[in-house]
Amino acid sequence: MEQWVTVIDETYDGRRSDVIAHVDRRAKTEFDAIFLGGGSAGRFGASVVRSLGGRALVIDRWPFLGGSCPHQACVPHHLFSEAARELDQARALAGRLWYPSFDPGASSILELVDLFRAKRSGPHAHMNWQSAEQLGIEYLLNAPAMVIDAHTVEAAGERYRTRNLVLGTGSRARRLGIEGEDLAGVFDYASLIEDLDYEPQRIVVIGGSKVAVEYGSFFRSMGCPTTIVSRSAVLSSGSPGRMDDDLRDYVVTGMRQRDLSILEDSTVQRIVGDTRVRGVDVVTPDGERHLEADFVLVGAGEVPNTESFDPALDLARDPLGWILVDEQMRTSLPGVYAVGDLVGPPMEMFKSRRSGATAARNIMGLETRLDVSDYPDFLHTTYEVSWAGLGERQARERLRSVVTIQVPPPELSPHETPLPMAEGSMIYGFTMPERTGFQKCVIDAESRRVVGIHHAGHGAKNAFSYLHHLMTRPEGFTIDELGNLNELYISPEYFIGYARLRSSQADLAGM
Repeated sequence: MEQWVTVIDETYDGRRSDVIAHVDRRAKTEFDAIFLGGGSAGRFGASVVRSLGGRALVIDRWPFLGGSCPHQACVPHHLFSEAARELDQARALAGRLWYPSFDPGASSILELVDLFRAKRSGPHAHMNWQSAEQLGIEYLLNAPAMVIDAHTVEAAGERYRTRNLVLGTGSRARRLGIEGEDLAGVFDYASLIEDLDYEPQRIVVIGGSKVAVEYGSFFRSMGCPTTIVSRSAVLSSGSPGRMDDDLRDYVVTGMRQRDLSILEDSTVQRIVGDTRVRGVDVVTPDGERHLEADFVLVGAGEVPNTESFDPALDLARDPLGWILVDEQMRTSLPGVYAVGDLVGPPMEMFKSRRSGATAARNIMGLETRLDVSDYPDFLHTTYEVSWAGLGERQARERLRSVVTIQVPPPELSPHETPLPMAEGSMIYGFTMPERTGFQKCVIDAESRRVVGIHHAGHGAKNAFSYLHHLMTRPEGFTIDELGNLNELYISPEYFIGYARLRSSQADLAGM
């Protein structure tokens, strides 16, 4: 594994330039699929083709498999969010129990970014090794490619023929197109990892969705004055727009209580500076404001990477440029599939992996469909925030009779109610009860089906994969079945025990 880490590091920083090839040159069979892009969609798809007896080739410009998630996106985000949680608790409990007085100068954004950069090749090394040795995947890495036609790809000075082409070239951060965007000190999630070489002192985050909220919470927890500027209400669009209103209020209120400044319904006019960023001019509902900053993070969405197959493939796209596919991941051209971020939201690992596997199974003759219109989701602030299904407001708009189970109950002050206290919030339960979290279960009273579950706290995220699966079965998932689960008490899933308290009622009542 150490050898793989060395190869990846030396290739990535330019000390070596050779192609990393794991291709069976003796094989005479044509490729059933070439996966252009070695992220999770390409890697999982190629593995499925191989498992079903086919031959696949993965080609990627980077010297590693795994794509941007472990390199610049979801893995550093989780590292930063864990730091945010730890620092939040250290600050809140400073001088109590065994917690020392909090030193606001002890934490460093740059130090944590450097830590990640120094160790990020490890997961890639494992994926390179696993793909070759355990999965039998053929690949060309450090090999920028160009599509010649729907059945031909050129890479590393050779042309490779295939029966099917699977495009998985991913996405990149969307630019704002405003004055000052090219100043030093303006970053997106990727360039933050690649280019940060100083300690930020004052930060502005542009955007109001998951990236903005997660990174904004991290920056503020590190002690850096931070302002989020959002064109609409924070966490009100995209997947977070499905979050229950009370959960959103709990999350956003908690961010503000931690001195994270949030300007909603506001627009950035320009980023100000000479050669480096010095501030941001913003139009708010109360008028124009100038925000001083030496660091700006742009979290305003993404755009597809299409350069490697434009203009060779004339593919149908949506108005934002995402490649249009059906539920079998087929594009408008026969034999050409698109997977992962290239087909647009949701930008989630499950969609990337499953879309690659779906394309592969269809290529190998197994009709498979993927529907990502409804899925569980999560984000981090200083909390782990998870949701699945309908919020209370959406449920009441669609259903005749809705009841909810809410913790803490709406009738009680959260300052006096140490619930939902569990792993990660036990100390808060006995010191600052209002910080233990929030959860709500939304139930259709007529069918008794659970139609939504929402949680802020710690340790419940993994349960949402299974709960969502149960909720979306044709027969649904009732409050009675929820109450019959065996919780591992004390657990963050308070809705199990509370469902048991109510499930014996013929006419359900909330609590």
